[in-house]
Amino acid sequence: MIEDLDLQSADAGVPAHFGDPMREQRLLETAVGLVDRSNRDVIAVPGDERASWLHTLTTQHLSGLRKDQGSELLVLSPHGHVEHHALVTEDGTTAWLDTEPGAGAGLLRYLEMMRFFTRVEPREATGELAVLSLVGPGAADLVPGLGEPRVGEVPGAKFAAGSVPPEPTSLYSVREFEGGLARRVPLGVDLLVPRVTRTAVIEKLGVPRAGLWAYEAIRAARRIPRLGWETDHRTLPSEAGFLASGVHLDKGCYRGQETVARVHHLGRPPRRLVLLHLDGVASDHPPARGTAVELDGRTVGFVGTAVRHHELGMIALAVVKRNVADDARLTVGESAAAIDLE
Repeated sequence: MIEDLDLQSADAGVPAHFGDPMREQRLLETAVGLVDRSNRDVIAVPGDERASWLHTLTTQHLSGLRKDQGSELLVLSPHGHVEHHALVTEDGTTAWLDTEPGAGAGLLRYLEMMRFFTRVEPREATGELAVLSLVGPGAADLVPGLGEPRVGEVPGAKFAAGSVPPEPTSLYSVREFEGGLARRVPLGVDLLVPRVTRTAVIEKLGVPRAGLWAYEAIRAARRIPRLGWETDHRTLPSEAGFLASGVHLDKGCYRGQETVARVHHLGRPPRRLVLLHLDGVASDHPPARGTAVELDGRTVGFVGTAVRHHELGMIALAVVKRNVADDARLTVGESAAAIDLE
């Protein structure tokens, strides 16, 4: 559950920066850098029925997921609120799910409760695989043989009854790499490598290092949401930007599907994800996650990720009410804020 996440310590244990976060951001935008994201939780799902089982439990179309493919998925509450988000990587015998630090235990509990008589054996695997990310336009050159990532356009793929089962709305190319797996994603290439060889892999790659602060700045500027930061206990997938990458709108039943379909087809979601430009914020004191976004003295949303970007200045991903105008002058703490329309 989202409320179980300890956001204060979630990113502890991995480097925040290597002395110059602005230079590291430029590296990730213009060349390639390696970011240690080994704090992410990992779950292994082996078993003959893993694809069809995950298909029925999640928002993604996974029944046809094949070896060397990856995607993204959500687990929703019965009322359609986001409870879990994970990336899935299929190697032919196991589906590997990596999720936010601290979120793995809750996701695993849910999967274990839903096993029944299905031939799957989900287990905690954070001690087995560690996530490293090659970020930037040069990332794919370091792991040749990976196709371009594909993220569908909302409202998602449509298909005719009786046709070949469609692919997931997000489809990521996967290949074996250094005893683990490499997955092509929108920001570059994620490496899921044996944790015992993580340091050796980093040294062998010889790629300049960048910290998590730089990664978060690039992610925020690209408007990529993060579970627990751009979500709360009542977030709908369409509010936080998860619809295109994590939800297939033309698949069979799953928990929370009725709400997803109703919001999409009959009306707009009550909130939306926006990128804010903040004025008057000290470079070392970005607003904390959960800081209220106000309009004329009333709260209209909350801040998720707030960072200083090397070109855009202080920015923040925020979730605000749908009826907030695009040209509204907002307030975040003591700072003025404007919505970025690009």
